[in-house]
Amino acid sequence: MSPDAQKPSHEAADSVAVLVLEDGRVFRGRSWATIGTALGEAVFATGMTGYQETLTDPSYRGQIVVMTAPHIGNTGINDRDNESDRMWVAGFVVRDPAIAPSHYESTHSLEDELRAQQIVGIQAVDTRALTRHLRDRGAMRMGIFSGAAAQEPVESLLAQVRSAASMVGANLTEDVTTKLPYLVPAQGDRRGVIAAIDLGIKSMTPQRLSERGLDVWVLPASVSTEQMLTTGVDGVFFSNGPGDPSSADHVVELLQSALTARRPVFGICFGHQMLGRALGLETYKLNFGHRGINQPVQDLLTGRVAITAHNHGFAVSAPLEGQIDTPFGRAEVSHVCLNDNVVEGLRCIDVPAFSVQYHPEAAAGPHDADPLFDEFVDLIERSR
Repeated sequence: MSPDAQKPSHEAADSVAVLVLEDGRVFRGRSWATIGTALGEAVFATGMTGYQETLTDPSYRGQIVVMTAPHIGNTGINDRDNESDRMWVAGFVVRDPAIAPSHYESTHSLEDELRAQQIVGIQAVDTRALTRHLRDRGAMRMGIFSGAAAQEPVESLLAQVRSAASMVGANLTEDVTTKLPYLVPAQGDRRGVIAAIDLGIKSMTPQRLSERGLDVWVLPASVSTEQMLTTGVDGVFFSNGPGDPSSADHVVELLQSALTARRPVFGICFGHQMLGRALGLETYKLNFGHRGINQPVQDLLTGRVAITAHNHGFAVSAPLEGQIDTPFGRAEVSHVCLNDNVVEGLRCIDVPAFSVQYHPEAAAGPHDADPLFDEFVDLIERSR
């Protein structure tokens, strides 16, 4: 959210807007939603649906999202699909926004919600060309400039983009984590209680766990080891979240404490990267990351391929074959992305822990990975 963003007048809705990439490429379009300046890392999301979940996913903190689907906003905004209590994107790029939403659950338009939350957007951009550029050149910083800012010389706008914070080294966990613990109670027969470390958790995730009979205590990322282990008596879940995994040392210590205590651990996305670091593995930045709801991942044990939802720009470096010796015993890569062979899952052999790089809560997205929550419950019950 830009501090100098301001709600546009009716006349400004069709004003010129400029999109400037860190490498000097410029795209011109029209202002949309809020007039102002947005700076962040440029990333593209390939989902044809689920823009409301994308906008409210805390993992997009500090990023300007380019939607590759040409029409965005067709179904408006509803009261059910938010994944947190606010939009987290730094800016929003679309080709053709809907003029008027059409869906029985819609309460208002996407543009109205973007304005209410002061998210700077740009429309009428060739998002196909922009996505191909990012795919070829890699993720980079980007700026959206509209209103008076769009009239400045491109050289001045480019200087602003290049002075913006980089995602490499960014510690964003404290920006998105809950301030106070809260409970999502078990549904049906109670099967246990776990601690969920909120690194940028989506609301559907504790919901999926509670549906399986778990009391889920969602805890701040700054929680002490003692509180985590006391609360997570039956297991510990580490959520998705934004930023560079190399910056989250306290979370690594939490995860190592859980492994030492032999508490069952399940990590997703950023939590997967934390398990990798806890095991002594390195992380690195991907060229353009995985984002969207159509990424093919193979389970190396069964050979089964799942279509999965992703949102990550970093990955764990580990050998795809053979066992890995770690301070906590043996581990192995369990899943791999079929597009580029990126490590998408880890499984510990001598301690009860596993992780995946993607989002099994499927909001929005396919439900292929939903059984991973059942695997976590099974792991808890076997570990008692």
